[in-house]
Amino acid sequence: MTSTTLELLQKYSVPGPRYTSYPTAPYFSTTFSEADWVDALSVPAPERDLSLYAHIPFCDSLCYYCGCNMVATRDYSKTQPYLAALEKEMARTAALVDPARVVRQLHWGGGTPTYLNPGDIHRLMEMMRTRFTLADDAEVSCEVDPRELTRGHLEALRTAGFNRLSFGVQDMDPDVQQAVNRVQSEALIRQVLDWSRELGFSSINLDLIVGLPKQTVESFRRTLERVVEWAPDRLAVFAYAHVPWLKKHQNLIHEADLPGSAARLGLQQAVNEMLGAAGYVNIGLDHFARADDELVRAQQNKTLWRNFQGYTTHKDCDILAFGVSSISQTADVYMQNDKNLRRYEDRVSKTGLAVERGIKLSRDDRIRRDAITRVMCDLELDFAAFGSEWGIAFTDYFADALAALAPLAADGLLTVGADRISVTPTGRLFLRNIGMCFDLYLKEAAANKPRYSRTA
Repeated sequence: MTSTTLELLQKYSVPGPRYTSYPTAPYFSTTFSEADWVDALSVPAPERDLSLYAHIPFCDSLCYYCGCNMVATRDYSKTQPYLAALEKEMARTAALVDPARVVRQLHWGGGTPTYLNPGDIHRLMEMMRTRFTLADDAEVSCEVDPRELTRGHLEALRTAGFNRLSFGVQDMDPDVQQAVNRVQSEALIRQVLDWSRELGFSSINLDLIVGLPKQTVESFRRTLERVVEWAPDRLAVFAYAHVPWLKKHQNLIHEADLPGSAARLGLQQAVNEMLGAAGYVNIGLDHFARADDELVRAQQNKTLWRNFQGYTTHKDCDILAFGVSSISQTADVYMQNDKNLRRYEDRVSKTGLAVERGIKLSRDDRIRRDAITRVMCDLELDFAAFGSEWGIAFTDYFADALAALAPLAADGLLTVGADRISVTPTGRLFLRNIGMCFDLYLKEAAANKPRYSRTA
């Protein structure tokens, strides 16, 4: 650990977006209507394939760090009206979309998708397959909580056509697990991984979180040792976002237990060191993958993209997202469903859709989204190539961004040459800060700005 890097972490630890979209979700507007979304879905787009997402909000218990839209309940009956609403929303949406368009990617998130019993796993997948055409080689993935999971759940996912899994591990230290109300043993994780491999899932991802209460560099290194032994194909190592003003249950976490700047830097350095030594490639902000993984190849080929599921190889897909709070996306529109479970179900029962808010992207929005995404995916931005693609003079168009980047370049986070921007190894820790320099919305008056989690 160098004092210079620690000083940079302290300097650049400011509230900022994660840029899974641009404009970011706080700027979506309730003036965006159901009619606007119907119009967006009805636009012929034969050149764009589809990515389907289903949000299952239910969990057996509450993890104190959770930033997702979820409902902690042991009452399984709540799933039945929700599944009925999902089916109605899919039916209305499918009727508006060209049936010739092919689904290349399908993902279930939550909450906990495997809260659903095996029968309802098959039921939900059948709803999607009945209304949309899945490619034979589609990437079909599901987020999984190892707790409360049976082999029967995994068998149901596999026979339903899932080929990828993402397990929530977070941290294996008992004190940390107690502090966030997510207790799961090493034996349990090993068992579900063994089942998954026996059943033939082609890719396994593990989610980890740095910055949790009571987490230390020493304790997390032990977690990383276990993770390396388990040898997943990919890892997502998220920085804990402490946003108790948005997620009231995070007040159950004692802020005094959260690691400080020096510890957070040490945690991140342990991640980079130990996963790098084990052969994993740092894709960018929070993702690692084996050197032969398609994400790594996509980054090398400059075809990597970023959306609400994180890094992806499926850039030219419209996302059709179903369920409470889910966010859909076409080439120039974002739409978010109602975030309240009861209101979501009520809205769908009336019209088949649950549009709460959205935004139509301007040309400037699309240009800036592409610039931010290219930096976060390629870790560089070629001025001439980008300018040619969009029909702009890059240095003129982005004079504001280049001025904002100058102090970051002076601090060694990136280099700004005559023909390109290149992120340095140190700058990988600050990709969100670099992206913020291109964000026109952040230049609004402070009174109008949304509150984000800290970038570092």
